[in-house]
Amino acid sequence: MNSTNERVARARLLHTLHHGPAPLVLPNAWDVASARVVAAAGAAAVATTSSGVAWSLGAPDGDRLDRRLAVELVARVAGAVTPPVTADIEAGFGADADGVEETVRLVIEAGAAGVNIEDTHHGGPAPLRPVGEQAARLAAARAAAEATGVPVFVNARVDVFLRADAGRPREELLRETLDRGRAYLEAGADGVFVPGVTDLETVAALADGLAAPLNVLTGPGAPSVADLAAAGAARISVGSGLAQAAYAAVDRATRELLDTGTYARLDSGDWSFGRLNALLDG
Repeated sequence: MNSTNERVARARLLHTLHHGPAPLVLPNAWDVASARVVAAAGAAAVATTSSGVAWSLGAPDGDRLDRRLAVELVARVAGAVTPPVTADIEAGFGADADGVEETVRLVIEAGAAGVNIEDTHHGGPAPLRPVGEQAARLAAARAAAEATGVPVFVNARVDVFLRADAGRPREELLRETLDRGRAYLEAGADGVFVPGVTDLETVAALADGLAAPLNVLTGPGAPSVADLAAAGAARISVGSGLAQAAYAAVDRATRELLDTGTYARLDSGDWSFGRLNALLDG
């Protein structure tokens, strides 16, 4: 894609966007067309959703997608939009820290200005990786950034609340999340992403307890962007939400067509064939 200088500039811009007067709001994309729609709507940065990407490429989420396909998708998206792109690379598409380092190097070369790396251990003996193991994987991601000279924003996802057994006390979950988040920051992460939390009291406690930008995952029923920002969230994303909404629209329109033979749900509003085609022309 672009030169190293352009990659560095995009990465630096992404860092700056995490420290502005307003939160960085990320409507997550999953392919070139959705990324261009998001960018055209005015998003300051474009984030990919790992689940949406995996689904669009024929795989389930959860470290099942071939790394080569994931990297190729990042390259296509980064080459298609002007804003910086932060890539959700699941757990790093690597069995160990060396594998994560290689993945991060590849996505940097593909044009990513940032990466998300989760601590869920799909298929492992426990839902989350041991803190030390995950810290080593994040340190490897930082090493890849330093080796390439591109200061990618490493967003460390902490899945304590997302994977918690029912009934675990909130205080215990909060303490473990903060402990993990601090260890990940010490290992070289730039921000902490805590999905599964939108109540404002917990968001505020996390923001106060972490010396780095806090990312939260939002969606229907959650507090507004303004309220989450007031509680301390610096980055607000919707994860797979847009992709799910798109696939739900396909399902509704298909069922109407098959069940009633009518086409009302095919109404695309302002998004005519010509408008979408023009968006991808050039």
